[in-house]
Amino acid sequence: MKSAGFWSALQVAALVMAGSIGGLAQMPKEINFRGTINDYTPQNTPTTVSGPWQVAGHWSVTLKRDGSADFSAELAMVRSDLGVTLSSNPDLNSAAARNAHTHHITLTSGAVTYLTNDIRITNAAAITANGNSPPPFGGNSSLQIDITGGNTVAFSNIKITFLGDAVNHFGNNPINGVVRSVRTDEHRR
Repeated sequence: MKSAGFWSALQVAALVMAGSIGGLAQMPKEINFRGTINDYTPQNTPTTVSGPWQVAGHWSVTLKRDGSADFSAELAMVRSDLGVTLSSNPDLNSAAARNAHTHHITLTSGAVTYLTNDIRITNAAAITANGNSPPPFGGNSSLQIDITGGNTVAFSNIKITFLGDAVNHFGNNPINGVVRSVRTDEHRR
């Protein structure tokens, strides 16, 4: 249990607890979280784009000294086997039926709320589809990001809940992922 990741997570947990008690705005360090997403959307999202879709990619969160947070993610989506068989072109070997595409998502200066063992970040989000903005589902979206953990790993999971227009594509269930690293700015080189 003497790994650098464990001790970094322990330091972040102590910083977050101290920040929630003594005022995060005075925290001298930025805290950086990084990880991966690998999940599926619901079978029936509220749009005509039938799922489920596999969603996979990388994300990062920076808790800034001013008490706000920035988030970014690069996600690839592809229709799952079930999504293909339910579509108008049920050929599992068809690239068109898979409809692979990408999304870049950014949230800046998000509001940060500290819950028991959790961090919640909320704000409007900019989302692209294959590099284009606004995406076909609309450009009025926001996110709720929850970084959670347990009694052994303080920050182990992320849940990204899409709100606004993005619900029509990603659904209203949280998209799940894992926290791979937690670092303070003193550990960045």
